[in-house]
Amino acid sequence: MRTVQRTDADRALLRDAVTIAAAMVAVGASFGAIAIAYGLPAWVPFLMSTVVFAGGSQFLAVGLLAAGNPLAAVFAGLLLNARHLPFGLAVGDALGSRLRDKVIGSHVLTDEVAAFTLAEADPARRRRVYLIIGATLFTSWNIGTAVGVLLGGATGDPDALGLDAAFPAALIALIMPSLRDRTTRTVALTGAAVAVLLTPVLPAGLPVLCALVGLLTLVRPRRRAGTPEPSC
Repeated sequence: MRTVQRTDADRALLRDAVTIAAAMVAVGASFGAIAIAYGLPAWVPFLMSTVVFAGGSQFLAVGLLAAGNPLAAVFAGLLLNARHLPFGLAVGDALGSRLRDKVIGSHVLTDEVAAFTLAEADPARRRRVYLIIGATLFTSWNIGTAVGVLLGGATGDPDALGLDAAFPAALIALIMPSLRDRTTRTVALTGAAVAVLLTPVLPAGLPVLCALVGLLTLVRPRRRAGTPEPSC
């Protein structure tokens, strides 16, 4: 029975990985094409996709580089990717204790990798899922970048194609089981509300960081000694 369940789980993981990789290729192609359309050298999108590997930050950085502001591109990328700090704390145990594994794992950490990993309860499977999804997304993103560079602008804007909705939809599907827990649901909904309210007034990336305010719902005032429990 365990073998059958494990096989079904592996098939589901493969199916999800292929699906999200296909979306990653498409968005990566758009990134490569936009970089070329902005007049950047062909090596720039290749270098960013291998060294930086951060989709949203790369789109933002390309626009700022094209505007002649490299310092702003670096700062904006660091700010937008600051969300990976809590991600790393949440999934760090999936990488083991070896420094090499942690360095490689941190490089392929994305929103999707964190979501897939956190959906697994078994420690051994968490590590496997992390590595499989991370390697799949890294490879597919770089393949997409290469395709986009070769097409040179024919793929267009991901927003116009609707591809920007692919990753949020996948993440929502992955976190739905976790939202059955009341505490988790409260934190998530509070953070989402804060991010939505601040999106019109803050630069890109900041509303996501402000969503961490949702964690404050975990803070409970300590009861004083002798204080009676509230009656229901």
